[in-house]
Amino acid sequence: MSELKNKIIQVTANSVLEIKRRLHQSKDKGDGLRLGIKGGGCSGLSYIIDLDFKKENDLVQKEQEVNIYIDKRSSLYLKNTVLDFEGGFMGSGFKFKNPNASNTCGCGESFSV
Repeated sequence: MSELKNKIIQVTANSVLEIKRRLHQSKDKGDGLRLGIKGGGCSGLSYIIDLDFKKENDLVQKEQEVNIYIDKRSSLYLKNTVLDFEGGFMGSGFKFKNPNASNTCGCGESFSV
């Protein structure tokens, strides 16, 4: 597995902790986190985030012993994005801060470029 020298995304410390927690709970679902982009959603493109195993041709980014898998097409849309995890009583979850997005929907799950 070849690790990227130049990082595609920035992963916050809170995100790493949450990813490690989820990987520990669901070892059979993957050995890393898959990030990607697919068509759809309010603004045209939606984020993919899930536990997964490496697939052929994936780019692999290592963050504090956590594998982040990104397909090459999605890497173009995710470049310089910050992945954060916010927790609290009013809701918690992963949040994407994508400088490439020209428009985002209110829920933060889709965007356009």
